[in-house]
Amino acid sequence: MSARVLFLQYPKCSTCRKAKKWLDEHGVAYTDRHIVEENPSAEELAAWQKLSGLPARRFFNTSGKLYRELGIKDKLAEGMADDEIFALLATEGMLVKRPLVVGDSFVLVGFKEAAWEDALL
Repeated sequence: MSARVLFLQYPKCSTCRKAKKWLDEHGVAYTDRHIVEENPSAEELAAWQKLSGLPARRFFNTSGKLYRELGIKDKLAEGMADDEIFALLATEGMLVKRPLVVGDSFVLVGFKEAAWEDALL
């Protein structure tokens, strides 16, 4: 069992509720953080992206209304730099892909049960 992880989620999100239930059912200790009320900073996002090994663009909530309204897909296609991505994500929690689980040596973006089992159990 790993140490306590940071769980960033939006309570109204059904995937986040499912993920939280999974954490509880598997006895994973976590600190709960509301992704909109306490939006990740650009510095946190940059550190998490590095730890995750994923491209920065994977931290966007691509199915969100705000993502579409702001035309972020086109901005990414034009070649946004990582620091620009983190600065934009830090402006609004609804832009950030959720849930996020941050451990000492890993970051999980979104809820994929198999990946969560590998990292957390």
